[in-house]
Amino acid sequence: MGTDMRQSFFFSEVVTPQQKLYDGRLFPAVLSPHPNASLHHSLPLAVKLQKQWLEALLHQSGAILFTGFPVSSASGFNDVVEAFGYEELPYIGGAAPRTNVVGRVYTANEAPPDQNILFHHEMAQVLKHPSKLFFYCEVEPRSGGETPIVLSHVVYEKMKNKYPEFVERLEEDGLIYTRVLGEEDNPLSAIGQGWRSTFLTSDKSVAEMLV
Repeated sequence: MGTDMRQSFFFSEVVTPQQKLYDGRLFPAVLSPHPNASLHHSLPLAVKLQKQWLEALLHQSGAILFTGFPVSSASGFNDVVEAFGYEELPYIGGAAPRTNVVGRVYTANEAPPDQNILFHHEMAQVLKHPSKLFFYCEVEPRSGGETPIVLSHVVYEKMKNKYPEFVERLEEDGLIYTRVLGEEDNPLSAIGQGWRSTFLTSDKSVAEMLV
């Protein structure tokens, strides 16, 4: 599978039927507690001790799924996120209706379940976007609720092969986003935040400066 497990004391790479193989690497990488790890009960501590190993695996695979670890609450998930020590990026300029749960943890999207959320780069419409995202499932739904992920460079290569002229135009001319924001949120839309929620201000002049 390409990763030297002798470097990991707390994690074991496992294989699931849902993984895809790209360039000899499984996507996403899937980690479970190492059977011989004495700290399997503490994922935040394991993250702190093996952050460099995890980051190397993330770079190789593009995404990591942690499964089988005793993280049973949003607060526990926040502890895992904090253990990585990354700088927090404020959610300013985003479109999805979200509510802060605890610490860095927000609901993913509060739009009705019949709203489809297509593949996208998180906050691609703003100048400063996150370099990493964390997702957590606290209660597994009976149906739906998945967060599909895809490797962007794979999509790019497929688009370039199928639509070379279109991709060339994008690369030469760039892309302009146009959004019309109301003052209030639209709870029926997956991108329904109004300008007050989007820019965390009730001052329209401040919001215009942030556009």
